[in-house]
Amino acid sequence: IVGGVYVSGPDGERERLVRFIGFEPGDANDFLSVNQFRVDPPGAVGDRGFIVPDIVLFVNGIPLVVIEAKSPAVTDPLATAIDQLRRYANRRVPEQNEGAERLFWTNHLLVPTCRHEARVGSVSARPDDYLPWRDVKPATIETVRRELGKAPGSELVQQEILVAGLLRPDHLLDALRSFTVFMDTDDGIRIKVVPRYQQFRSVHLALERLREGKSKRQDGMTDRRGGIIWHTQGSGKSLTMVFLVKKLRTIPDLRRFKVVVVTDRTDLEDQLSKTAKLAGQVMRVAGSADAAKTHLARQEPDLVFVMIQKLQERNGGGDEQEIVFAAESENLPPIISDEVRSG
Repeated sequence: IVGGVYVSGPDGERERLVRFIGFEPGDANDFLSVNQFRVDPPGAVGDRGFIVPDIVLFVNGIPLVVIEAKSPAVTDPLATAIDQLRRYANRRVPEQNEGAERLFWTNHLLVPTCRHEARVGSVSARPDDYLPWRDVKPATIETVRRELGKAPGSELVQQEILVAGLLRPDHLLDALRSFTVFMDTDDGIRIKVVPRYQQFRSVHLALERLREGKSKRQDGMTDRRGGIIWHTQGSGKSLTMVFLVKKLRTIPDLRRFKVVVVTDRTDLEDQLSKTAKLAGQVMRVAGSADAAKTHLARQEPDLVFVMIQKLQERNGGGDEQEIVFAAESENLPPIISDEVRSG
C-alpha cells in the first residue's frame, strides 16, 4: 500500500511503478466515509453471516480505518466495541471464522468509540493495547476548534482529539507511511505496530526543531537544532527512533541527515539495532574506535550505532582523545540518539 507495486505494461513494455496512495503534497487522493458498511464474507447467506461496521474510512477505495461506535447505555461500551472489532477482524478465535477478515487485510487503524470517549489500536492489538489519542499536533487546538465551530477556549473531548489528531487526511497518511511497522513478538507472532500519540507528537516536534532551529553558523554561538525526547522505561523509545528515521527520509531537506545512535551497553545496542532494522535503512555498527571514525566520516545518510566507549580512544600516554565527525557539513548534521542509561 505504501510503496506501490511494479506492473508490466502492455506488449511487454518495461515495468512501471503503480502507487495506490499518493503521499506527497498535492497528490490527488479520494477520501470516503461510509456509514453502516455491510460486508458479506464467503459463506454468508441472506441475513446471516454478514457484518456491518458502523463507519469505514476509505482512501482511493482501500479500507484503512474501521470505527465501531457504541451507545453509553451499553454496559462497558468501549470494551464491547473493541470486542466487536476483533470479532469482525476474526481476531478473537480465528478458527471460528466469525468475521469478514478480508475487510481488514489493508486495515491501518481500528477505533472503538462511545460518545466523548475513543481509543485506537492496530488490527493485531489486544484489548489492553487500545489507547486514547490525546493530542492534535502537528495541528493546533485553535485550528481544530475553528474547524469544529467551537468557541475559543472550549475543551475538546477524546473523540474530537482522536479524529483531529489522527484521522484527518494528512495525519492519517503520515501515520500510515512513517509511523507503522511490522515486527515479530518473542512468541514468533507477526504484529502490526502503530504509534502512540506521544511518539507522533515528539517526532513532529523534533523535525520542526531540525528545520527551524538555527545552525551554529547562523546562531554565531551554538547549534540550536538539538533537543531531548524523554521516555519512561518501556514507553517505546526504540520505536520512536524508528519512526523518526522513517519520517526523516520522507522530507527532501532532511533525508540526507546521518543518524547516530549512541549507547553504553552491548545488550542495549543489540536491542536497539534489531528494532532499527524496521526502519529499512542502511545500518552500520561500529565495533571499534577506528570503525567509528570511518562510519562517522562517511558522508552518507546512513544509520550508525556506536558505543560511547568507542567515541574516545587512548593515546600512548593514557589520555583520552575525542573522536570528531569528519563530515562537518550543515547539510549533513548528525542526529545523536542518546540511549545511554546508568545503573
